[in-house]
Amino acid sequence: MSSPVKPVIAIHGGAGTMRSKDMTEEKEKAYRHGLTLALEAGRAVLKANGSAIDAVTASVMALEDDPLFNAGRGAVYTTNRTQEMDAAIMDGRDRNAGAVAGIFGPRHPVLAARAVMEKTEHVFLAGEGANEFCREIGLEIKPAEWFYTERRMKALEQEMERRRSGGEENDPSRRHGTVGAVACDVFGHVAAATSTGGMTAKFPGRVGDSPVIGAGTWADDKTCAVSATGHGEYFIRYAAAHEIDARIRWGKETLEEAAQSVVKDLAKIGGEGGLIAVNTKGEVCLPFNSEGMYRAWMGQDGEIHTGIY
Repeated sequence: MSSPVKPVIAIHGGAGTMRSKDMTEEKEKAYRHGLTLALEAGRAVLKANGSAIDAVTASVMALEDDPLFNAGRGAVYTTNRTQEMDAAIMDGRDRNAGAVAGIFGPRHPVLAARAVMEKTEHVFLAGEGANEFCREIGLEIKPAEWFYTERRMKALEQEMERRRSGGEENDPSRRHGTVGAVACDVFGHVAAATSTGGMTAKFPGRVGDSPVIGAGTWADDKTCAVSATGHGEYFIRYAAAHEIDARIRWGKETLEEAAQSVVKDLAKIGGEGGLIAVNTKGEVCLPFNSEGMYRAWMGQDGEIHTGIY
């Protein structure tokens, strides 16, 4: 079978990396291992001539199961000591998309988003209605104990104490935890998926950019597929993912030019974070303006690469 491009895939585990001064060799090894496993899940789909939408789903599911990352099992806590998860998925073939926000219980929020896309006439479901939908269609539901991690609860307690004492906020990882994947398959189609537990100590009900189509997630075969991570309020206000599409579509910028310039522009107004992007030419771009971004990718060389800082 001939192919317009060799398949490519990129994933991120969030721009909210552990500060480099706190990173140990053991922790770095664990993060890189988790990223590699997640990338391999998506790469296996592409290597078997599977679709981009299946590849990004597989990679994000793997990241949601890894408590190191802020999605699914590793989701952070709200000020009410609850967990609320958001996710989105988009197919570049026809801009079909699905998203969920404020859900709790489904093991894989990305599957909830995909179910909205494939099993309903809607794009976006939120809150208890979304939870009920997930139960009705038989998604795997896990108890609260499944999602509990001592590390995330400790992070919440530290943030609440900082607020009580009036201390200075100096840990960007509180705001930036997300996972995502973008891919281009052998048929020349792109897709994107993003999943998150939100911000540590966020207001209950807060929704960031991850499930917002055009802000944190985007895919169109004519331009690119994007999954963002960072301070979501800025990515929403500037429609960051769609802005990249617009610069490619109307400004005739390359993927690299568009992605890099949007991330730089966000930095100017306080929008710390990054994104991953691919196109049907097999190009991969992973810009960020924060100290680091957990990331892994397979370009046209077919090899797995990982990075943190």
